[in-house]
Amino acid sequence: MNSHVNDLNALVQQLSSQQEEHLIEVRRDIHAHPETGFDVVRTSGVVARELASLGIEHQTGIGRTGVVGFIKGGRPGPTLLIRADMDALPMQEQTGLPFASQIEGKMHACGHDLHTATLIGVGAILKEIAPRLSGNVKLMFQPAEETQESGAAAMIVDGVLDGVDYALGFHNYPDEPVGTFSFIRGISNGSSDEFDITIHAKSGHAARPHAAIDPVVATAHLITQLQAIVSREVDPMRPAVLTVGSIHGGNTHNIIPDSVAIMGTVRCQDAESRDVIEAAMRRVCEGLEASMRVRCEVNYVRGVPSLINDEHILTTTMSAIREHYGDVVLEREAGLGAEDFALVGAKVPAFQLGVGSSQEGRNDRVHNSDYQPDERCIANGVVALSLAAAKLLA
Repeated sequence: MNSHVNDLNALVQQLSSQQEEHLIEVRRDIHAHPETGFDVVRTSGVVARELASLGIEHQTGIGRTGVVGFIKGGRPGPTLLIRADMDALPMQEQTGLPFASQIEGKMHACGHDLHTATLIGVGAILKEIAPRLSGNVKLMFQPAEETQESGAAAMIVDGVLDGVDYALGFHNYPDEPVGTFSFIRGISNGSSDEFDITIHAKSGHAARPHAAIDPVVATAHLITQLQAIVSREVDPMRPAVLTVGSIHGGNTHNIIPDSVAIMGTVRCQDAESRDVIEAAMRRVCEGLEASMRVRCEVNYVRGVPSLINDEHILTTTMSAIREHYGDVVLEREAGLGAEDFALVGAKVPAFQLGVGSSQEGRNDRVHNSDYQPDERCIANGVVALSLAAAKLLA
């Protein structure tokens, strides 16, 4: 490792240590006042005030309630975007922490409060070392990652990717020890589609089924046939899931209802499987209409695509981390959870870094009412992302 790298690593570590206590305070303030979806007005206000105090040029109202910071480097070069999500979840917190949610039915159970504080810290460091950078940095503070209506999509429409050459995202992992970092090579996350199917039939008395057309029986057949799509029409070497998450029909014991409605999700890692499943679902519903004398109303909505991690950004980021922290890098397996950072990755080369956040003696999962990550992951993320940005813009 040359002296320039040593000097930069030491400087970034020093700057991170100086602001760690403040960033934890910012995180706890955001945690105590969680906001969901696009309704992150208070949170985006906190972000804007922090950026202003750091002298970072910024815009608000991007993608309705998103915030974008801009840091100009000392020399010409590409523009790197770094993204953090800001929204909480509609669930009741059960941690009992002194800074627990003060908002009934809302909680930061996925660590977006950590992410927001981390990116503020990254902005502070990159602003300080901007003269060393060959290129510019955009800081993307995004609303509505947890909702079907994507905050990333809204910010892209409003131009957040204008002039951006590549992007870096990150997420805390409470099942990995604090102080570790992780990556997934290639396809990282699944695509996410939603479907709603209403089976229309003919109501009647339960004792006279021959005089009615039963949508409940038809729906039972439909659900089992839908599961056969994944097991018999999708390549078994390509991960895919079709889950029916809700079924509603009828309201009493002795009446065959007029209709039954189901809804669910489809997750895939490749575009071909996605197309196969949607086409097969529509075909199965057409067959059900003929065989069971019902009418199927199908609404299939494409959501975010799969995230594909760019190899160059991945390699450069993990190299910067290893140079500073040593061998604390883990390789994760790809999953089918959705992440709308994939919409950014569909436009520019992108990579999402994993930051370990597990407290000793705990093995938390996100979206858990007792979720308690180790706050030291904030400083770790600040250092890792700052060094990665410096290396990408060297």
